[in-house]
Amino acid sequence: MVSTKTLLEQLGIEKEQLGCSTGSQWYGSGAKLNASSPVDGEQLGTVTTASVEDYERILDVASTAFESFRTLPAPQRGDMVRAFGNKLREKKTLLGQLVSYEMGKSYQEGLGEVQEMIDICDFAVGLSRQLHGFTMHSERPGHRMYEQYHPLGVVGIISAFNFPVAVWSWNVALAWVCGDVCVWKPSEKTPLCSIACQKIIAEVLAEYNMPEGISCLINGGADVGRWLTEDRRVPLVSATGSTRMGKNVAATVGQRLGRSLLELGGNNAIIVTPEADIKMTVIGAVFGAVGTCGQRCTSTRRLIVHDQIFDTVKEALQKAYSQLKIGNPLDESNHVGPLIDQDAVSMYNAALEAVEAAGGQWVVKGGALQGSGYESGCYVSPSIAEIEHDAAIVQEETFAPLLYLIRYNGDVKDAIAIQNDVRQGLSSAIMTQNLREAELFLSHQGSDCGIANVNIGTSGAEIGGAFGGEKETGGGRESGSDAWKIYMRRQTNTINYTTELPLAQGIKFDL
Repeated sequence: MVSTKTLLEQLGIEKEQLGCSTGSQWYGSGAKLNASSPVDGEQLGTVTTASVEDYERILDVASTAFESFRTLPAPQRGDMVRAFGNKLREKKTLLGQLVSYEMGKSYQEGLGEVQEMIDICDFAVGLSRQLHGFTMHSERPGHRMYEQYHPLGVVGIISAFNFPVAVWSWNVALAWVCGDVCVWKPSEKTPLCSIACQKIIAEVLAEYNMPEGISCLINGGADVGRWLTEDRRVPLVSATGSTRMGKNVAATVGQRLGRSLLELGGNNAIIVTPEADIKMTVIGAVFGAVGTCGQRCTSTRRLIVHDQIFDTVKEALQKAYSQLKIGNPLDESNHVGPLIDQDAVSMYNAALEAVEAAGGQWVVKGGALQGSGYESGCYVSPSIAEIEHDAAIVQEETFAPLLYLIRYNGDVKDAIAIQNDVRQGLSSAIMTQNLREAELFLSHQGSDCGIANVNIGTSGAEIGGAFGGEKETGGGRESGSDAWKIYMRRQTNTINYTTELPLAQGIKFDL
């Protein structure tokens, strides 16, 4: 792998980088943002964030770009997205390394995140020729009715640090083929990833002779997010992050009757029945719990295990955790990298104290790590606690590698009730070889989550299906299936091709 300096140079990132862009033009007259890595604490550079004046200028450029971009046929917009996907293929190794180094996830996960960007581009290219409407029969003779979809406008995207590039790509790939332009407010914790993405798409936009403003980037803090959510020029705000943040976005956007697409917290569980394959269960649970150091919205937080196999599963987990290697995520022999920053470590330690206060018993006791290789202060070892399902700490999402081991008796309905008894509803899974248990779990009597899996874990969704969850996860859907419809406005059309003007419902109005 290349050095940090070479990596940034090859991605076109400067040591002192302007953080806002409309394509080829870069702006920044706000505060300075320090970019650093949780891997080793290295200061990577500074990013100049947006002032109010920068924001207004960028939104004006984006609004103007929409007027021309929406007139392009969707397949032409799709061809631009195809070129973007190809450019990502060329830069996959570099961008994957940056994702791993700036965010802290394993290098393999960094590459996987870029592959997810490539996959959604491929999906969007095909979609660009399939933005289908719907035709229906009219109750009036000589009339035709149909529905069609039109571009929505400027789409605001607020993304989180844990997937610093993939979630943006889910939104922009679909929004662009739908004819929208995008304004991205990335996490303050991963600004360089956003700049790298903007520079990559800028190359494509220049090659296609596209106007400024189709892809806009605005680095900054919570104030930038507030400007986007309050701005009537932004009909849709897609926000990924905590439930607390999502409630604020929903309230602000809803007050102006705009649309919000929310992907918020998860408190995901795997049910393990007596008929589960234990080997598969352990693999799925361990990756779900410690992958990305427990910082995925789909991370496995709860393992709900039947009493008959509880001790067997517990012993298998202890053995698996004893083999975990923790360290620099760019070293592919390591399984677990750092948390995003030292504040996340403090939050993790507080959660461990809350587990003990709730009477939890440690199956594997983890905590902050110090010493050689851990100088950044962001490394922790994962934990497993045996605890009651209704403990207050279990009801919360701890964004760290903390897994709760919960015992259940009775049949699978009892386990499903425990699983559903949290405020979040993102991802869920059941491990069983029993067809009846699996089908019940997937039925209307089963999981109340937006994602329900059988014999795979909670983490690792494919782009072909709509991604999102229910309850305090926000109800949004991104990526595959018909998620494209949120980026467009639907219009119903009625055409009268006669010389008469009959009214609906048989109403008479003669002159």
